[in-house]
Amino acid sequence: MPCAASTVEQANAAMADDWSTDRRLVSIEQIEGAVRIVRGHKVILDATLAALYEVEVRILNQAVSRNMGRFPDDFMFRLTVEEATSLRSQIVILDGGRGRHRKYLPLAFTEQGVAMLSSVLRSRRAVQVSIEIMRASCVCGRCSSPTPTSAKS
Repeated sequence: MPCAASTVEQANAAMADDWSTDRRLVSIEQIEGAVRIVRGHKVILDATLAALYEVEVRILNQAVSRNMGRFPDDFMFRLTVEEATSLRSQIVILDGGRGRHRKYLPLAFTEQGVAMLSSVLRSRRAVQVSIEIMRASCVCGRCSSPTPTSAKS
């Protein structure tokens, strides 16, 4: 089995080299800044993902609602009013202007939900950004499960 392990290590090293170039669509800092802890899970909100994927929030949410079977509760959940209010002080959830306010509470996507989201959006950018989020999660030590000391929001 040492041969298989070295092959995996070589593949991982090559992947890291490819990813370390300036071909990234999204920086690690952008991804790190997008991650929030909600209900003890590391999540990224729908509006943030929509911006990263360069689609409207409503398009992202329509794709999700048409494919709800792909998003169990451990992949995605809707924030409560309290959670949204708490996060509103940390980030901007509402845009200004007529017709720019959200009708629905934001969706929160776990790492698995982000991976599934790229398959329902079906765009090259969504796939690439999701790959970069997965890689950044591993680089930043987010490949493991949520920390047990995470505060509930």
